[in-house]
Amino acid sequence: MRISRLSFVLRRCSPFFALLLVIALLMSGCACTTCGLADGRPPRPARINHLAFFKLKNPADAGELIADCDAHLARIPGIVSYYAGAHMDVGRTNIDGNYDVGFFVGFETEEAYREYVHHPSHVMVVEKWKPRWEWIRVHDVLDETP
Repeated sequence: MRISRLSFVLRRCSPFFALLLVIALLMSGCACTTCGLADGRPPRPARINHLAFFKLKNPADAGELIADCDAHLARIPGIVSYYAGAHMDVGRTNIDGNYDVGFFVGFETEEAYREYVHHPSHVMVVEKWKPRWEWIRVHDVLDETP
């Protein structure tokens, strides 16, 4: 929003609403390119990074698997970063696109990772989907970079 429009809105609304609007704008952060680590690198997602790639027996089930991950796995305690999504074809021949769903969770401690693996929600999703995947590839990456 341009400053002149913001100033117009603030002059026309109640002082309480104006205060809430200013607080919301300040709390929303910035879209700067220098945010992140002090040396300009982007922040690391997590110390322990657990990635899984699924090839489904029926690729049309990808949206359902992603929805199950979002609903049942994303909120398990100890997770500090998360995503689940469908394969994205960008036309590059050197990219492995032989999967239907990619999944990622990040943890800061080995204990949080172990608790995730044994959490009832994780066990339930694995039991539900194991018969429906053709294969799964799981990679765990430890990032000790400061």
